[in-house]
Amino acid sequence: MIEPEALRRAVRAALDEDIGPGDCTSRWVVDPGRRALGRIVAREPLTLAGIPVAQEVFRQVDPSVEFRPECADGAVLSKGDVCVSVEGCARSILTAERTALNFMQRMSGIATATRHAVELLAGARVEVSETRKTAPGLRVLDKYAVRVGGGSNHRQGLFDGVLIKNNHLRLGGGVGAAVDGARRHMAEESRSVPIEVEVSTIGEMEEALAARADAILLDNMSGPVLERAVALGRGRAFLEVSGGVRLEDIPRLAALGIDRISLGALTHSVRSADLALEAEPA
Repeated sequence: MIEPEALRRAVRAALDEDIGPGDCTSRWVVDPGRRALGRIVAREPLTLAGIPVAQEVFRQVDPSVEFRPECADGAVLSKGDVCVSVEGCARSILTAERTALNFMQRMSGIATATRHAVELLAGARVEVSETRKTAPGLRVLDKYAVRVGGGSNHRQGLFDGVLIKNNHLRLGGGVGAAVDGARRHMAEESRSVPIEVEVSTIGEMEEALAARADAILLDNMSGPVLERAVALGRGRAFLEVSGGVRLEDIPRLAALGIDRISLGALTHSVRSADLALEAEPA
Protein backbone atom coordinates (compact mmCIF):
# COMPACT_ATOMS: atom_id res chain seq x y z
CA MET A 1 0.00 0.00 0.00
CA ILE A 2 0.97 3.64 -0.48
CA GLU A 3 0.54 5.96 2.50
CA PRO A 4 -2.60 7.96 1.55
CA GLU A 5 -1.38 11.43 2.49
CA ALA A 6 1.94 10.94 0.68
CA LEU A 7 -0.01 9.81 -2.38
CA ARG A 8 -2.29 12.85 -2.29
CA ARG A 9 0.65 15.24 -1.92
CA ALA A 10 2.58 13.71 -4.83
CA VAL A 11 -0.43 13.87 -7.14
CA ARG A 12 -1.38 17.39 -6.07
CA ALA A 13 2.14 18.67 -6.78
CA ALA A 14 2.22 16.98 -10.19
CA LEU A 15 -1.17 18.39 -11.17
CA ASP A 16 -0.27 21.88 -9.98
CA GLU A 17 2.87 21.70 -12.11
CA ASP A 18 1.02 20.53 -15.23
CA ILE A 19 -2.29 22.36 -15.08
CA GLY A 20 -1.26 25.68 -13.53
CA PRO A 21 -4.12 28.16 -13.98
CA GLY A 22 -5.95 25.81 -16.36
CA ASP A 23 -5.81 23.40 -19.32
CA CYS A 24 -6.39 25.94 -22.09
CA THR A 25 -6.19 23.41 -24.94
CA SER A 26 -8.96 21.18 -23.63
CA ARG A 27 -11.13 24.17 -22.62
CA TRP A 28 -10.77 25.86 -26.00
CA VAL A 29 -11.01 22.80 -28.24
CA VAL A 30 -13.47 20.36 -26.57
CA ASP A 31 -17.13 21.12 -25.91
CA PRO A 32 -17.87 21.18 -22.14
CA GLY A 33 -20.70 18.67 -22.56
CA ARG A 34 -18.65 16.13 -24.50
CA ARG A 35 -18.22 12.77 -22.78
CA ALA A 36 -15.44 10.34 -23.61
CA LEU A 37 -14.27 6.79 -22.98
CA GLY A 38 -10.54 6.29 -22.49
CA ARG A 39 -8.43 3.17 -22.20
CA ILE A 40 -4.88 2.99 -20.90
CA VAL A 41 -3.06 0.45 -23.05
CA ALA A 42 0.33 -1.25 -22.76
CA ARG A 43 2.41 -0.64 -25.86
CA GLU A 44 5.02 -3.20 -24.86
CA PRO A 45 5.33 -6.13 -22.42
CA LEU A 46 5.61 -4.79 -18.87
CA THR A 47 4.87 -5.32 -15.19
CA LEU A 48 2.14 -2.90 -14.22
CA ALA A 49 2.46 -0.47 -11.31
CA GLY A 50 0.68 2.76 -10.46
CA ILE A 51 -3.05 1.99 -10.59
CA PRO A 52 -3.78 3.72 -7.21
CA VAL A 53 -1.78 6.76 -8.30
CA ALA A 54 -3.57 7.12 -11.63
CA GLN A 55 -6.89 6.74 -9.83
CA GLU A 56 -5.95 9.56 -7.46
CA VAL A 57 -5.01 11.76 -10.43
CA PHE A 58 -8.42 11.35 -12.02
CA ARG A 59 -10.13 11.79 -8.64
CA GLN A 60 -8.39 15.09 -8.00
CA VAL A 61 -9.07 16.37 -11.51
CA ASP A 62 -12.74 15.33 -11.55
CA PRO A 63 -14.32 12.93 -9.02
CA SER A 64 -17.18 12.27 -11.43
CA VAL A 65 -14.92 10.47 -13.93
CA GLU A 66 -15.48 6.73 -13.61
CA PHE A 67 -12.14 4.94 -13.14
CA ARG A 68 -12.23 1.18 -13.81
CA PRO A 69 -9.05 -0.90 -13.32
CA GLU A 70 -9.00 -3.85 -15.72
CA CYS A 71 -6.19 -5.56 -13.77
CA ALA A 72 -4.16 -5.04 -10.60
CA ASP A 73 -0.67 -3.75 -9.93
CA GLY A 74 1.84 -6.55 -10.43
CA ALA A 75 0.04 -7.89 -13.50
CA VAL A 76 2.32 -8.87 -16.37
CA LEU A 77 0.89 -7.27 -19.50
CA SER A 78 1.45 -7.97 -23.17
CA LYS A 79 1.48 -5.37 -25.90
CA GLY A 80 -2.09 -4.20 -26.49
CA ASP A 81 -3.49 -5.17 -23.09
CA VAL A 82 -5.86 -2.66 -21.48
CA CYS A 83 -5.16 -1.95 -17.81
CA VAL A 84 -7.56 0.91 -17.06
CA SER A 85 -10.79 2.29 -18.50
CA VAL A 86 -12.08 5.79 -17.71
CA GLU A 87 -15.38 7.37 -18.68
CA GLY A 88 -16.76 10.83 -18.12
CA CYS A 89 -16.19 14.46 -19.06
CA ALA A 90 -13.84 14.54 -22.04
CA ARG A 91 -12.10 17.70 -20.83
CA SER A 92 -11.33 16.08 -17.47
CA ILE A 93 -9.95 12.91 -19.05
CA LEU A 94 -7.66 14.94 -21.31
CA THR A 95 -6.48 17.10 -18.41
CA ALA A 96 -5.62 14.08 -16.25
CA GLU A 97 -4.10 12.00 -19.07
CA ARG A 98 -0.44 13.03 -19.04
CA THR A 99 0.01 13.19 -15.28
CA ALA A 100 -1.58 9.76 -14.82
CA LEU A 101 0.57 8.28 -17.57
CA ASN A 102 3.77 9.88 -16.26
CA PHE A 103 3.26 8.20 -12.90
CA MET A 104 2.25 4.84 -14.36
CA GLN A 105 5.04 4.77 -16.94
CA ARG A 106 7.78 5.48 -14.41
CA MET A 107 6.37 3.11 -11.81
CA SER A 108 5.78 0.32 -14.33
CA GLY A 109 9.33 0.77 -15.61
CA ILE A 110 10.65 0.30 -12.06
CA ALA A 111 8.41 -2.72 -11.45
CA THR A 112 9.42 -4.28 -14.77
CA ALA A 113 13.14 -3.82 -14.09
CA THR A 114 12.75 -5.17 -10.57
CA ARG A 115 10.88 -8.26 -11.74
CA HIS A 116 13.61 -8.95 -14.28
CA ALA A 117 16.28 -8.67 -11.57
CA VAL A 118 14.34 -10.95 -9.21
CA GLU A 119 13.90 -13.55 -11.95
CA LEU A 120 17.68 -13.64 -12.39
CA LEU A 121 18.01 -14.90 -8.81
CA ALA A 122 16.68 -18.23 -10.08
CA GLY A 123 15.08 -18.99 -6.71
CA ALA A 124 18.02 -17.99 -4.50
CA ARG A 125 16.95 -16.61 -1.11
CA VAL A 126 18.42 -13.16 -1.75
CA GLU A 127 16.61 -9.82 -1.55
CA VAL A 128 16.71 -7.34 -4.42
CA SER A 129 16.35 -3.74 -3.24
CA GLU A 130 16.59 -0.17 -4.46
CA THR A 131 18.71 2.55 -2.83
CA ARG A 132 18.00 6.17 -1.86
CA LYS A 133 18.71 7.20 -5.48
CA THR A 134 15.06 7.93 -6.13
CA ALA A 135 13.28 10.82 -7.85
CA PRO A 136 13.00 13.70 -5.35
CA GLY A 137 9.50 13.82 -3.93
CA LEU A 138 8.56 10.44 -5.41
CA ARG A 139 10.43 8.05 -3.13
CA VAL A 140 7.27 6.51 -1.65
CA LEU A 141 6.02 5.73 -5.16
CA ASP A 142 9.38 4.46 -6.41
CA LYS A 143 9.71 2.11 -3.47
CA TYR A 144 6.13 0.90 -3.87
CA ALA A 145 6.92 0.04 -7.51
CA VAL A 146 9.94 -1.99 -6.38
CA ARG A 147 7.70 -4.01 -4.08
CA VAL A 148 5.19 -4.53 -6.89
CA GLY A 149 8.01 -5.96 -9.00
CA GLY A 150 8.88 -8.49 -6.28
CA GLY A 151 11.73 -6.61 -4.65
CA SER A 152 12.18 -5.49 -1.05
CA ASN A 153 12.75 -1.98 0.22
CA HIS A 154 15.92 -0.61 1.72
CA ARG A 155 15.54 2.05 4.43
CA GLN A 156 13.02 4.74 3.62
CA GLY A 157 15.37 7.62 4.38
CA LEU A 158 17.95 8.97 6.78
CA PHE A 159 15.61 8.55 9.75
CA ASP A 160 14.87 4.82 9.91
CA GLY A 161 18.25 3.14 9.70
CA VAL A 162 21.93 3.85 10.25
CA LEU A 163 24.06 3.39 7.15
CA ILE A 164 27.64 4.44 7.83
CA LYS A 165 29.21 5.20 4.44
CA ASN A 166 32.73 6.14 3.43
CA ASN A 167 32.33 9.86 4.18
CA HIS A 168 30.87 9.05 7.60
CA LEU A 169 33.91 6.87 8.25
CA ARG A 170 36.32 9.64 7.26
CA LEU A 171 34.52 12.23 9.37
CA GLY A 172 33.49 9.95 12.22
CA GLY A 173 36.85 8.47 13.16
CA GLY A 174 36.72 5.09 11.42
CA VAL A 175 34.54 2.01 11.63
CA GLY A 176 34.79 1.23 15.33
CA ALA A 177 34.27 4.82 16.48
CA ALA A 178 31.37 5.36 14.09
CA VAL A 179 29.52 2.21 15.16
CA ASP A 180 30.14 2.90 18.85
CA GLY A 181 28.93 6.49 18.45
CA ALA A 182 25.76 5.42 16.65
CA ARG A 183 25.02 2.79 19.27
CA ARG A 184 25.62 5.20 22.15
CA HIS A 185 23.37 7.94 20.75
CA MET A 186 20.68 5.42 19.88
CA ALA A 187 20.60 4.29 23.50
CA GLU A 188 20.46 7.88 24.74
CA GLU A 189 17.46 8.54 22.50
CA SER A 190 15.79 5.22 23.42
CA ARG A 191 15.67 4.18 19.78
CA SER A 192 16.50 0.95 18.04
CA VAL A 193 17.32 0.81 14.33
CA PRO A 194 19.74 -1.46 12.48
CA ILE A 195 23.34 -0.31 12.05
CA GLU A 196 24.90 -1.02 8.67
CA VAL A 197 28.46 -0.21 7.64
CA GLU A 198 29.69 0.24 4.08
CA VAL A 199 33.09 -1.37 3.52
CA SER A 200 35.34 -1.61 0.48
CA THR A 201 38.38 -3.48 1.87
CA ILE A 202 38.97 -6.62 3.90
CA GLY A 203 40.43 -4.47 6.68
CA GLU A 204 37.21 -2.47 6.94
CA MET A 205 35.24 -5.72 6.81
CA GLU A 206 37.14 -7.07 9.80
CA GLU A 207 36.62 -3.81 11.69
CA ALA A 208 32.87 -3.87 11.01
CA LEU A 209 32.62 -7.45 12.23
CA ALA A 210 34.63 -6.60 15.34
CA ALA A 211 32.27 -3.66 16.01
CA ARG A 212 29.31 -6.09 15.72
CA ALA A 213 27.55 -4.14 12.99
CA ASP A 214 24.10 -5.57 12.26
CA ALA A 215 24.65 -5.39 8.50
CA ILE A 216 27.62 -4.85 6.22
CA LEU A 217 27.41 -3.36 2.75
CA LEU A 218 30.13 -4.72 0.47
CA ASP A 219 30.70 -1.82 -1.90
CA ASN A 220 32.36 -2.05 -5.31
CA MET A 221 34.52 -5.03 -4.34
CA SER A 222 36.36 -7.03 -6.99
CA GLY A 223 35.52 -10.72 -7.37
CA PRO A 224 38.24 -12.31 -5.20
CA VAL A 225 37.99 -9.62 -2.50
CA LEU A 226 34.21 -9.95 -2.43
CA GLU A 227 34.39 -13.72 -2.08
CA ARG A 228 36.79 -13.41 0.82
CA ALA A 229 34.64 -10.77 2.52
CA VAL A 230 31.53 -12.93 2.21
CA ALA A 231 33.39 -15.92 3.64
CA LEU A 232 34.45 -13.79 6.62
CA GLY A 233 31.02 -12.35 7.29
CA ARG A 234 28.57 -15.11 6.43
CA GLY A 235 26.50 -15.92 9.51
CA ARG A 236 27.98 -13.05 11.51
CA ALA A 237 26.13 -10.11 9.91
CA PHE A 238 23.53 -9.39 7.25
CA LEU A 239 25.51 -9.07 4.02
CA GLU A 240 24.56 -6.70 1.23
CA VAL A 241 26.32 -6.16 -2.10
CA SER A 242 26.04 -2.83 -3.89
CA GLY A 243 27.92 -0.53 -6.21
CA GLY A 244 28.23 -1.05 -9.94
CA VAL A 245 26.05 -4.17 -9.93
CA ARG A 246 24.84 -5.09 -13.43
CA LEU A 247 21.92 -7.38 -14.14
CA GLU A 248 24.27 -9.99 -15.57
CA ASP A 249 26.13 -10.04 -12.24
CA ILE A 250 23.06 -11.09 -10.23
CA PRO A 251 23.24 -14.90 -10.68
CA ARG A 252 26.91 -14.96 -9.65
CA LEU A 253 26.34 -12.70 -6.64
CA ALA A 254 23.28 -14.65 -5.51
CA ALA A 255 25.34 -17.85 -5.49
CA LEU A 256 27.84 -16.39 -2.99
CA GLY A 257 25.46 -16.69 -0.03
CA ILE A 258 24.77 -12.98 0.54
CA ASP A 259 21.48 -11.61 1.88
CA ARG A 260 20.70 -8.63 -0.35
CA ILE A 261 21.67 -7.03 -3.65
CA SER A 262 20.86 -3.34 -3.93
CA LEU A 263 20.71 -1.65 -7.31
CA GLY A 264 20.47 2.11 -7.64
CA ALA A 265 19.67 1.62 -11.32
CA LEU A 266 16.20 0.33 -10.43
CA THR A 267 15.17 3.91 -9.70
CA HIS A 268 17.86 6.41 -10.71
CA SER A 269 18.10 5.53 -14.39
CA VAL A 270 15.12 3.31 -15.10
CA ARG A 271 13.51 3.39 -18.55
CA SER A 272 9.83 4.28 -18.33
CA ALA A 273 7.44 1.65 -19.64
CA ASP A 274 5.38 2.51 -22.72
CA LEU A 275 1.72 3.12 -21.90
CA ALA A 276 -0.81 5.27 -23.73
CA LEU A 277 -4.33 6.54 -23.21
CA GLU A 278 -6.61 6.10 -26.23
CA ALA A 279 -9.82 8.18 -26.07
CA GLU A 280 -12.99 8.28 -28.15
CA PRO A 281 -16.42 9.91 -27.82
CA ALA A 282 -18.69 8.07 -25.39
